[in-house]
Amino acid sequence: MANRVLVLPVAAPFRLDFTAWALRRRQTNVVDRWARGYYTRVLVGDAGAFTVTISQLASDNEPTLSVTVESDQEADGQLLVEVRLLIEKMFGLTADLQAFYAMSERNPVLASLVKQFAGVRPTRFPTIFEALVNSIACQQVSLDSGIAALNRLSEKFGRNVFHADIRLCAFPRPVDLAEATEDSIRDLGFSRQKARAIKELAVNVASEQVDLVSLEDMTNQDIVERLTQLRGIGRWSSEYVLLRGLGRLETFPADDVGAQNNLQRLFDLDRRPGYDEIKVLVAQWSPYQGLVYFHLLLEKLRLKGFV
Repeated sequence: MANRVLVLPVAAPFRLDFTAWALRRRQTNVVDRWARGYYTRVLVGDAGAFTVTISQLASDNEPTLSVTVESDQEADGQLLVEVRLLIEKMFGLTADLQAFYAMSERNPVLASLVKQFAGVRPTRFPTIFEALVNSIACQQVSLDSGIAALNRLSEKFGRNVFHADIRLCAFPRPVDLAEATEDSIRDLGFSRQKARAIKELAVNVASEQVDLVSLEDMTNQDIVERLTQLRGIGRWSSEYVLLRGLGRLETFPADDVGAQNNLQRLFDLDRRPGYDEIKVLVAQWSPYQGLVYFHLLLEKLRLKGFV
């Protein structure tokens, strides 16, 4: 096993713990692990599978990340470049949030919320494919149920490795799921419709009939139009992927029941707001609506005693 360490400087404010929780969402998540100040995950890239272990060093004024990369083969320059780009994307390290913090200080609704979770960055899944499968899994079920099904999917079809005597599993690639049967996916707790959608997506991405990378250069509207042509992808899934897969921070997934509940609490409303009402409520935070979405998630996790 070859080990290399990357040191990544980060613009303040930054909190690895808040950002890791925004990525993992639930304590039961077995793909994105957080324990004793360390984030650990198995990733599969062009150079093969590797494990990253990340911790935060230095002071709040000059935050720095230490990233240990472990792989079966020599961690050469190509792999380290790949890791750096992935970590920067997943943890929003290149995002300039100074304008957001300035705006939040002037906003009486946001001020205390943003101050409480200062340092959280806008997280993204490593791939758009992973974002899409997450959106399918979490449709019309609780987030706990969705992540439980995703855990089983990763344990069965993802690359499994042992790290510090703990079994870790990577999220499955399109090629991994393209070879699975619908029944084998359904047996993991997915409905027949969800299993078919996941299988079809994997086959189409693996065979390059669907090009997800090209979405990066498209407008939000064009992305939604393209994604809703895929089986099992509707308005909520498309907006979820815009934010969590493509980093479009102006996107607030307004059909998200959890987000609706969070906004009801934030604005002290007597009922849960609907889609159109949410779009009006969050417009005042443009172009950072999605970043507020992450802050609200952390607030809910803190109320549950996780953060």
